Amino acid sequence: MERTLTLNNTKTNRKETQKKLSAQAKYMKSARKVIASKWRYNLYKTIYRSDTLSSKVFAVALLFFICLSASSVILETVKDYKQAYGPVFNFIAWTTTILFSIEYILRVICLPKPLRYVLSPLGILDFLATFPAYLGLLGFTSVTFLMVIRLVRLFRLFRVFNLVEYTGEAGTLVEALKSSRHKITVFIIAVVISVTIIGSVMYVIEGPQHGFTSIPRGIYWAIVTVTTVGYGDMAPKTLHGQALASLLMLLGFSTIVVPTSIVSAEIAKQREITPVLSNKECFGCGMTGHDLNASYCKYCGSRLWDDHDDD
Repeated sequence: MERTLTLNNTKTNRKETQKKLSAQAKYMKSARKVIASKWRYNLYKTIYRSDTLSSKVFAVALLFFICLSASSVILETVKDYKQAYGPVFNFIAWTTTILFSIEYILRVICLPKPLRYVLSPLGILDFLATFPAYLGLLGFTSVTFLMVIRLVRLFRLFRVFNLVEYTGEAGTLVEALKSSRHKITVFIIAVVISVTIIGSVMYVIEGPQHGFTSIPRGIYWAIVTVTTVGYGDMAPKTLHGQALASLLMLLGFSTIVVPTSIVSAEIAKQREITPVLSNKECFGCGMTGHDLNASYCKYCGSRLWDDHDDD
C-alpha cells in the first residue's frame, strides 16, 4: 500500500516537473525569438535595462513626463490656475496619456511572454497610468484625477541613477512591516478597545452639557487625544474628566513608541538575514529583487537574460 502511494506520488511529481520544464522551454524559445529580432531586443534593452545610454535617456524622459503629468493634474484642481491655463492642462494631459499608451504597448511587444507583464504588479500599475484618462472620455471626469498614480512609477526609476541601495532598503522596510504585522495588529486592536472604553466613560462623566452628546462623540475625542492630535473642539470640564484626559494623553505616547519599537526591531533582524539583491528586471514579468547569482526569476520562473545570452 505504502509502496503504491510512493509510486503514485513519484509519477505525479514527474508529470509536474515535465510540465514546468515544458513551459520553461516554451518561454526560452519565445525569448530567443525576441533576441533574434534585433529591433525587439534593442527595444527591450532600452526600456527594461539601465546600463545603456538609450535606456538612461528613455528613463529620464519618462521621469520628466511623469512629473509633468502629475503636476498638471494637481495644479488643475486650483480654480485660478484652471481658469487661466485650462487648455494647457488639457494639452499636457492628453499628450502624456498618448505617450504613456505608446510606452505601454512597446513594453508589451518587446517581451517574450507579454501576458506575464500585463498581469504583474508593474504591468497593472503601468496600465492604471493611462486608463483614467480614457474613462474621462466616457464621462467619468472625477476619475481622471487618479492619474496622479503615475507618480508611483517613479520608484522603478531608482535603477537609472544606480540607486540600488535605496531599492534594497525599501525591500527591507517592506519585509519588516510584513514580519511585524501581527504585533502591530494586536496593538491596534488594544488601542481601539481602550478608546472605546474611555470614550464611553467620558460620556458618562461629562455628559451632553459639556459637548459629549453621545458615545461615538466620546470615542472621537478619545482617538483625537490618544493620537496626540488635540483639535480642541471638545474638552472635558469636570475634574474627573480632566484626570482621565491626562491619563489618556500620557498613554498617547505609546501610539508612537510601541509601533516604532516593533518595526525598528524587525528592521534590525532583516538587516542580518536579508541577502544582497540585484536590480535586474525579469525579461518576462518586469520584477526586480533577484539574487545576484540567480539565473531565473523567483516570481514567474522566467530566464534572467544577460547580454552574453544574445548568442
